[in-house]
Parts: sequence; C-alpha cells; structure tokens
Amino acid sequence: MMVEAVHTYYDNVHAVKGISFEVRRGEITALIGANGAGKSTSIKTICGLLRPRSGGVYLEGSPIHKLPPERIVRLGIGYVPEGRRVFPLLTVDENLAMGAFHRRDSAGIARDKAGVYETFPKLMDRRKQLAGALSGGEQQMLAIGRALMSRPSLLVMDEPSLGLAPLLVRQVFEIIVGLNEQGLTILLSEQNARSALKIAHRGIVMETGKVRFADTSKALRENPVVQRAYLGFA
Repeated sequence: MMVEAVHTYYDNVHAVKGISFEVRRGEITALIGANGAGKSTSIKTICGLLRPRSGGVYLEGSPIHKLPPERIVRLGIGYVPEGRRVFPLLTVDENLAMGAFHRRDSAGIARDKAGVYETFPKLMDRRKQLAGALSGGEQQMLAIGRALMSRPSLLVMDEPSLGLAPLLVRQVFEIIVGLNEQGLTILLSEQNARSALKIAHRGIVMETGKVRFADTSKALRENPVVQRAYLGFA
C-alpha cells in the first residue's frame, strides 16, 4: 500500500500535511508520534473514514481514497479502531459475525471464527457474553478478532495498546507479531514507540501532521533524535 502526498482536513484544520509512505507486503510498519501528530487521521484516511483533500492512497497500485469504508474492507483492509469500538450490546459471537458482514461463505465464516477463538481462548470462554461486559484487554482482542473476520491482507491498527495494563500490552504485541508471522501485513499506529519499533520492520515518525522520519526500525531506534523524543533516552 502506498500513501502519496496526502492532505487531510477537519473542516479548516489541516491535520495531515502532504504525507507519503509505503507499507510493504509481509511487514509490520509502525506509525509513531506524539498525541496530535496526525497518526489517527492518517489511519482514518487510509480506511476511508476521512477523505483526503488532495493526494491519494493506493492498494496494489489502484486508488482507494475515494471509496467508502465498506468497499475498502472488501478489498482487503481490516481496521482495528482506537478505543476498540466493539458493539457493547452484542455478544462476543455476534461481534465477530459483524466483522464478516460482507461475506456469504457460511462455512468459511465458521472456520475463521473458530480460528479467532483458537487465537484468543478467553473470547471462546466469553462468546455468549455481551461485549460491553468484557475487560479492556478482552475488548481489544475482540476488536482484532472482528477485523480478522473480514479476511484482510492488510490489518490497520490504531493505538491497540491504549489504556491497557503493561502485561496486556505485551500480550497484544505478541499477538501482532504472531499474526504477522502467519503472513498478515500490518500497519500499526502507536504512541508506545519503544514497543512498536521493537516488533516492527519499518517505522514512520510523524510530527505536526508531517512525516519527520521513515526508515527501518533498527535505524530509528538508533537515531538520537528519535531516542530523545520518543524512546525516553537522554
């Protein structure tokens, strides 16, 4: 996937200012930066929730930035929103079914649901419970599982560690690595830069709506500016 010279606004607020970057097939790409840097706006633009005023988003060379979100899901981009955004009055099982809203292959849906429960055994135990009664960590697992039900080739995740205890943060990042090892390409927006760059192949650093750095994760971890600003090094 390519993002090319994208400018996105909220009314007259210029939130994303000409960003360009690539998400390479088979890799984890981490989008890092402070709160307000434009990470979530970039993610929402990719997923069709916001439309860029100029520039474009391209999947396999084809433009997708003028398509509605449901069409983008059908093309293979799964979305895990910031704050989980599960359907609180639906059960875990019903939330997973919602993730497959565009599919008609009932046998395949059943197999994929079983795969989600295998990946997240806690969800299997709670499959008949209302999603609103789950813990924050369980809701994050459900949000990931719901996105996987669309059979994405690219999983886009917005702040998956937000509000989670440190142990759960580690578990979520382990899950992300495991999904990538199964062949899933992942774009990960994260304020937790240290953890994100530890698991990512490449990273993009955003500041005030612009891309400041784009490099391998190793190079970014060794970059003194990134170390001081985002990794807590003096």
